[in-house]
Amino acid sequence: MSWVMPAEWQPHERTWLAWPSADYTLGESVEDAHEAYAVWSAVANAAAEFEPVTVLVRKQDRALAQKYLSAEIELVDCELNDGWMRDIGPTFVLDAVSGAVGAVDWQFNGWGAQGWSGWQLDCQVAEFVAERSCVAHIKSDLVNEGGGIHTNGAGLLLATETVQLGSERNPNLTRSEVEIELNDKLGTQQVIWLRRGLTRDYEEFGTKGHVDIVACFADESTILVHDQQDQSHPDFAVTHEVISRLEEQTDCKIIRVPAPTVLRDALGFVDYSYINHYILNDAVLLCSFDDKNDALAAEILTQVYPGREIRLIDSRALFARGGGIHCITQQQPKPIV
Repeated sequence: MSWVMPAEWQPHERTWLAWPSADYTLGESVEDAHEAYAVWSAVANAAAEFEPVTVLVRKQDRALAQKYLSAEIELVDCELNDGWMRDIGPTFVLDAVSGAVGAVDWQFNGWGAQGWSGWQLDCQVAEFVAERSCVAHIKSDLVNEGGGIHTNGAGLLLATETVQLGSERNPNLTRSEVEIELNDKLGTQQVIWLRRGLTRDYEEFGTKGHVDIVACFADESTILVHDQQDQSHPDFAVTHEVISRLEEQTDCKIIRVPAPTVLRDALGFVDYSYINHYILNDAVLLCSFDDKNDALAAEILTQVYPGREIRLIDSRALFARGGGIHCITQQQPKPIV
């Protein structure tokens, strides 16, 4: 079969999430845990207004999850380490000839075998979801996560050198070998490499540079880019380098999306980003930060995603835990009949 990863804006069969359970996500208090449950469920419940949603949950957490989640959401018992579904779940693809759905099962090693991360259960989730969905299970030997890639569905793929080419993930593979595997499994022809991701993403609970917080396709020939406009923030330099790299490798239209104006939290420079949004059938879930640029980002996304409702969800609790809305969701495309 010839597999192709469709763009996120193409029709979805459903959205998948996983219920959070790790100590580093739930925090040290009941209030911290409630904050995590509340933001995960806010995303799931909003998504369920526009398409079917399935949430994987540990059996012992099912009753708790039901208190937070809409009754319309399907709960499926599954052993989990945590709830970052974009990364632990499969990357869904379509057969270019038959239109059937497949699920790429990457190797998952806890974002580069980080000491705080457990992944002995999470690394089995992609195969579980493939079997549950009754779709083809496509095994890959590449260490990769869904947050580390973004496609336009027409041959182009965004990735970051510090992720797929990093020594923590694929130390024995060359750039060419990584590109061959990505292109083979996703049906792409060109990998557009960014050198690195946002600064905060290299700190303790980061992913070492996931692209889905830095840049994403909005259509086949348009790329949205995180634009840090304050020169005192280290991502000011990152913005300029990312745009330069994109201009060197593609003729796509580049639209800058201004970063939130807040620069720091208690731990240092933030990586708050509007790029980490999730496209649904007829809607977009957009991270908000109680920031004056929330409205500006919503206006930009209204223009680039015409006909879709832009739904803002306060995502500061997600970013405090190392990710955003895109990081906890995963789309399953509709088969092409």
